[in-house]
Amino acid sequence: MVSADAARTVVGIIGNLISFFLFLSPVPTFVRIWKKGSVEQYSPVPYLATLINCMVWTLYGLPIVHPDSTLVWTINGSGTVIEVVYIILYLIYSDKKKRLMVVLVVAVEIIFIGVLTALVLTLAHTHTKRSLIVGIISIAFNIMMYAAPLTVMKLVITTKSVEYMPFFLSFASFANGLAWTAYALIRFDPFITLSCFCMPHTISRLSDR
Repeated sequence: MVSADAARTVVGIIGNLISFFLFLSPVPTFVRIWKKGSVEQYSPVPYLATLINCMVWTLYGLPIVHPDSTLVWTINGSGTVIEVVYIILYLIYSDKKKRLMVVLVVAVEIIFIGVLTALVLTLAHTHTKRSLIVGIISIAFNIMMYAAPLTVMKLVITTKSVEYMPFFLSFASFANGLAWTAYALIRFDPFITLSCFCMPHTISRLSDR
């Protein structure tokens, strides 16, 4: 009989593979940006939200915070690198005003992660406490990531076109939530489980618009 740990590892590896390809889902958007030489009205918010989300979950999955979560930090670490590439491309093809805003937000996110890491490691001395602190914060940023596509809904409604709606990113977030729900439930992880419940709520908000 397959043990729970073995099943969790298999599901986690599958989740890593699915999530990796889902992180690549905005590629068509950036191909269009590259061809047009401009970000036009595309919003950087989904990529900024996903970046901070991936960085926080990478911290959560590290052995010094939440042991036995290698598959969590590997995929989120990969996601962090991918989002950085997207943001660099966005900076290249955006105007000065948008570029400054994105740089400032990224700087704030990096400082936040640095401060959070330092505080957690110095003030929380057990894995349980570290997991609790970082886990709660991770859920908050997960909500931001899933809600990020809502920032372009006004533009979609105004133009009556989904041209600027990052559909692939929205779909990626949806599928990502489903993939990791199974992983979290095999050996119950309350923080990953709760973060996955953000997904249907956001999708319902999108459909309500």
